[in-house]
Amino acid sequence: MRKLMNKVVFGLNAIAAFALLLSFLLPYVSPKTFPLLSVLSLAVPILIVINIIFLLYWVIQLNKKVSLSLIVLILGITHVSSLYKLSGKSSSSFENSFSLLSYNVRSFNRFDWIDSKSIPQDVSTLITKQSADIFCAQEFYNNPDINFSQYPYKYENFNNDNGELALVIFSKFPIIKKGSLQFKETANNIIFSDIRVEDDTIRVYNVHLQSHKISSTTNQLAKADSQKLLSRIRVSFEKQQEQIELLIAHMKKSPYRNIVMGDFNNTAYSYVYNKVKSEGLLDTFKEAGRGFGKTYEFDLFPVRIDFILVDEDFETLEFRNFKEKLSDHYPIFTRIKL
Repeated sequence: MRKLMNKVVFGLNAIAAFALLLSFLLPYVSPKTFPLLSVLSLAVPILIVINIIFLLYWVIQLNKKVSLSLIVLILGITHVSSLYKLSGKSSSSFENSFSLLSYNVRSFNRFDWIDSKSIPQDVSTLITKQSADIFCAQEFYNNPDINFSQYPYKYENFNNDNGELALVIFSKFPIIKKGSLQFKETANNIIFSDIRVEDDTIRVYNVHLQSHKISSTTNQLAKADSQKLLSRIRVSFEKQQEQIELLIAHMKKSPYRNIVMGDFNNTAYSYVYNKVKSEGLLDTFKEAGRGFGKTYEFDLFPVRIDFILVDEDFETLEFRNFKEKLSDHYPIFTRIKL
């Protein structure tokens, strides 16, 4: 009986291991070429956890079949480290450094998604307390109860018909140039500011890539029409590729060191993340973060879809996640220096 059970378990293990192995190709496969394969990038955290469970199952039995998931997980060690970091990093000296914060504020709970009337004030308090030198906000809404007066410089851009939601770059340092990539037929966008930091100038991009418009709860996902859901995700992945190609072309013309941060609406296992990061950028979570690095509220598993990517000339001194549930996203904070 046990032998039969182990055969069944190993068969399932082989499927999970093959799926995870296949996912290692995702960062290099264009969504326009294989759109449905790209959808697998959303399931990579689950595949990693499933393979770890199979690994533990065979370890407990001292069975040599443990090698299957072990080899696949070793081959994908960079995938595993994108999901969970055992130890972080924190420097005792912040001399000549500056800090960055990114947060999709979800229009400050404008439509009461969260049962609280104090969300705008709570977000203001959080931002004031962290006192980041540069703060990038996505889905920003001009609520009368917010107060970001600590930032003397601001670039606000609306890329939608109703002119209500914006991308904003707040800065304690002077903004000497600003602009927008101005995506067509979508409220999503990428904006940039050239910011004078002491004796240097950096270019900061605030990113909000195409949204999938899917529910973050398992109950709602289960009710959704799977064919329509896959079709919607496929279209959004293709749009994300187009948007990221515009960003990379713009970055290549930048005369300064680039910093890219914001809501990618995709994971660290995706083509769009890999393409941007391959432009000489470092993921500050992977450099100095710890734990799951969760940035988005999702029922099934911790999701990291918000990033702060910095030029490889920068050293990441610290990285922090937050647990305050004031949006469907969580803010991320990092401190860097040349």
